[in-house]
Amino acid sequence: MRLELQSRGRRLRLTQSAVLIAVITGLSACANLSGIEALATLRDAPSLGLSAADTSTVMLNADWWREFGDEQLNTLVAQALATQPSLKIVQARLRRAQAGVDVTQAATGPQLNANVELTRQLFTAKGAVPPPLAGTIQESGTAQLTGSWELDFFGKNRAALDAALGQTKAAQADVEAARMLLASHVVRSYFSLIRLSEQLGVANRSLAQRTHTLKLVQDRVNAGLDTRLEQRQSEGALPQARLQIETLQEQLVLGRNALGALVSEPNRPLALVLPAQAAIKNIATASKLPSDLLGRRADIAAARWRVEAATQDVGNARAQFYPNINLVAFAGFSSIGLDRLLDAGSEQWGVGPALRLPLFDGGRLRANLRGKNADLDAAIESYNAAVIDAVRDVSDQLASTQAIARQQTEQRAAQDAAENAYEIAQQRFEAGLSNYLQVLNAETAVLSQRSLAVDLAARALDTQVALLRALGGGYQADLPTRTAQQ
Repeated sequence: MRLELQSRGRRLRLTQSAVLIAVITGLSACANLSGIEALATLRDAPSLGLSAADTSTVMLNADWWREFGDEQLNTLVAQALATQPSLKIVQARLRRAQAGVDVTQAATGPQLNANVELTRQLFTAKGAVPPPLAGTIQESGTAQLTGSWELDFFGKNRAALDAALGQTKAAQADVEAARMLLASHVVRSYFSLIRLSEQLGVANRSLAQRTHTLKLVQDRVNAGLDTRLEQRQSEGALPQARLQIETLQEQLVLGRNALGALVSEPNRPLALVLPAQAAIKNIATASKLPSDLLGRRADIAAARWRVEAATQDVGNARAQFYPNINLVAFAGFSSIGLDRLLDAGSEQWGVGPALRLPLFDGGRLRANLRGKNADLDAAIESYNAAVIDAVRDVSDQLASTQAIARQQTEQRAAQDAAENAYEIAQQRFEAGLSNYLQVLNAETAVLSQRSLAVDLAARALDTQVALLRALGGGYQADLPTRTAQQ
């Protein structure tokens, strides 16, 4: 009979618990989420003019700078990637995001805590404390373990974990973007030094040429074939050539300082042996916008993962409208009188569900959900801005690459003509058929073309690096599934 009564009691308690859960769940269905939605939409490849049918892509190496064939450059990039503080800052942010995932994941499992309390207390003699405790000073103690486990029926903790994972993925992409940007800065600074070195060579050849011309003029003046006017014109060209050399040498020092800062050696001279521009190899790149551009760039991947994280934050905010259901249990000892804390009869334990349902909060949950949707809109528009800028960036670099190639063709023809005109002017001057002003004009045209050739070659290299960066530098994104399906 007693067992039957106990069984009925357990069934009654289970029935009461089920009814309570059903009532609370029914109340949660009345949660008002209407009118709170994200407004922004993601831009996909077709809306950006990227044709999915175009499969003519060039796969880049993650260490793309090695393709230039310069071991000195490879060493500089490796040193920068290993020592540059700006990259280490981004890497630290990644470790912080990874720690955040561990913190969030810990909240999804059971929690266990130990609690020990020892108290010496005067019990009131005028209150509800019965004798013989009333008016006495007693020592009491409690030692127990408390455990809890939140049952994530509505996905709140799962959404929080997914949001943290999204932020970690974004931080990983940020590291790759920072690595790509740092490498491109080193390469472009190195190529800028090569350009300045080439320009200095042109300037030195100009100085030697003008020195030689001055000697010819002086010989003609001594022979009575020219006047002091031609001599002074020739002498005036030398300071101008020296000024250009000094300017280029200053720029070289500043360029070395900038490169030294990138490789974390700002106050130590870099022992560089700069190669000729012609020794730098070209790297094959795309000739038109690739269809998979959105999956190639780390900055776009980071923006997309932030959209994913913001989406999960919205899911977490929605789940807060629904009940929290926890299983709570405790077991331990409690007594009045510390000497009896571990005696038989001091044991205590308890187990049961704990439910919490927000019924009225003054609009706090709805305001929180509106804020999370606004964050999602901002993340989506940041992604849209990133992809629009990426398409523009690649388009600009492709246009510049093609334009520079055409400019170099025309410049080579102009330089050949200027060199021929200069030779003719020199021959006519030496034969006494023209004055020195014609030689100076022809020489100025030659020097201008030589300098322009160096600048165009440098622009070609710099634009190639910029195009490699714009194409993602060999990065392959691990994007959320929904992006892969767009």
